Amino acid sequence: MESDYNPSRKSLFKNKWVTTAASVWIQCTSGSLYTFSIYSPILKSTQNYNQSTLDTISVFKDLGANFGLLAGLLYSSAAPWVVLLAGAAQCFLGYFLMWLAVTGALPPPPVAVMCLYMLLAAHASTFFNTANVVTGVHNFPNYSGTIVGIMKGFLGLSGAILIQVYETIFKDKHSSYLLLLSLLPTITSLLLMGFVKIYKTNQEDEKKHLNDFSCLAVIIAAYLAVVIIIQNILKLKLSVYVFTFIVLILLLVSPVFIAIKAQRYKSYKLVKSLLEHNQFANERDPLVEQDPGENREISNGTETNSGEDLNLLQAMGTLSFWCLFFTTACAMGSGLATVNNMSQIGESLGYTSLEINTLVSLWSIWNFLGRFGAGYISEYFLHVKGCPRPLFIVITLAVMSIGHAVIASGLPGALYAGSVVVGVCYGSQWSLMPTIASDIFGKLHLGTIFNTVTIAGPIGSYLLSVRVVGYIYDKEAAFIGKSTCSGSRCFMLAFIIMGCVTFSGFLVALVLFFRTRNFYKHVVLRRLLSSRRSRLTVDIE
Repeated sequence: MESDYNPSRKSLFKNKWVTTAASVWIQCTSGSLYTFSIYSPILKSTQNYNQSTLDTISVFKDLGANFGLLAGLLYSSAAPWVVLLAGAAQCFLGYFLMWLAVTGALPPPPVAVMCLYMLLAAHASTFFNTANVVTGVHNFPNYSGTIVGIMKGFLGLSGAILIQVYETIFKDKHSSYLLLLSLLPTITSLLLMGFVKIYKTNQEDEKKHLNDFSCLAVIIAAYLAVVIIIQNILKLKLSVYVFTFIVLILLLVSPVFIAIKAQRYKSYKLVKSLLEHNQFANERDPLVEQDPGENREISNGTETNSGEDLNLLQAMGTLSFWCLFFTTACAMGSGLATVNNMSQIGESLGYTSLEINTLVSLWSIWNFLGRFGAGYISEYFLHVKGCPRPLFIVITLAVMSIGHAVIASGLPGALYAGSVVVGVCYGSQWSLMPTIASDIFGKLHLGTIFNTVTIAGPIGSYLLSVRVVGYIYDKEAAFIGKSTCSGSRCFMLAFIIMGCVTFSGFLVALVLFFRTRNFYKHVVLRRLLSSRRSRLTVDIE
């Protein structure tokens, strides 16, 4: 087996670290869906939509963002750059057609056609996300929780990053911002898609460099949180906005330096290894061969087909898949229902518009903390303590139930505290679910499997937002003879119901935990232990 330290074949730009940096940058520009509130007013005013019509378009946004089955199927049959290219094409077409409509370059399209534009633009995000997340899991199989947390974390921050672009360059220019959304993610993906590749290596120091990416993500999140709070409290001059934006750009450039540092360190270790082991060329392939018995799920003393070779249909035939699907519906559905109604909740409780805007702006930060933290912490406890990853879904759903109860109380400051708890727990599902799917069902069809599970999010959101929150709010408003509702009773029952829903998810997560704990003990941990014994790096293209 040939070493990847071969200057004629490799360069500084062809390695998993450059791939990670490229994926981070693509994720940072892929969060346009989190900024719907910025460009939705111009859609409403130029197309003469009422609120119900605008809400209908937003439903297609959520549907497109969570239906990633096509992206998963394409990833299973093509290279990552093809998936990114497909995403770039959809992103450009969807937002560009919306821009033409709002500027009058095209006649006002029927509502159904505008929904199609929104669906197309939103669907692009599943292609970006699938290409970056699944490639990361393939590149870092021993630290899948960490890399998924990093990728999902930067995607969570992307909404706040794009809002900073809007506040600095396109303030009150909603149509220009729509044009930006059609160009920025598209151009970023086209420029970087050639770097997003799978490098099947096994390095002993991967965690060290992944921690550097993690630290950078935390620094950017903290910086954005401070900037958002200051911008929502103080009236800043344009020069201050420009300065804070330049600092943000410099922080976003940093991943390339981490990639260079990691590659140089790897080259140093390889040279040292070659000098110490002159017989290296004759050594056996250091990649650990899996025990055929590893591709089986051990549960309650029985074995069922699971592991690296499961496709979507095989995975759907297991109880673990449906446990994961149900917990995702409970967690993501209630989380989306909370953020979608944040403004109305704040108004009913007497919060000022400044306080409500701050809550909405900071949601992306809590979302990031959950995405990043759950991936990183679950990875640590799996490697160090041997704790199965589903345990953290159990914990987050239990805590999320408490968060909904806090909001339901209607006490002073309850919305602040509850939104932090719900936001962090909601974000954690985005990193835990794909990682657990990778552990249980394998990586070969991961894109298809986890994107199918993701569909549970909009299903839960529809049931809880429309059938629970919206219905109860309208009923309370009608009771007092007004179109709007005020007081804690407007949402109290709805959030008590959502707390019960997430508690039921907690019970199902317990089933998943007990069902898979032997699998983690006998398969996942054994696989990780075997990988630690492999200290040489090989690269298979």
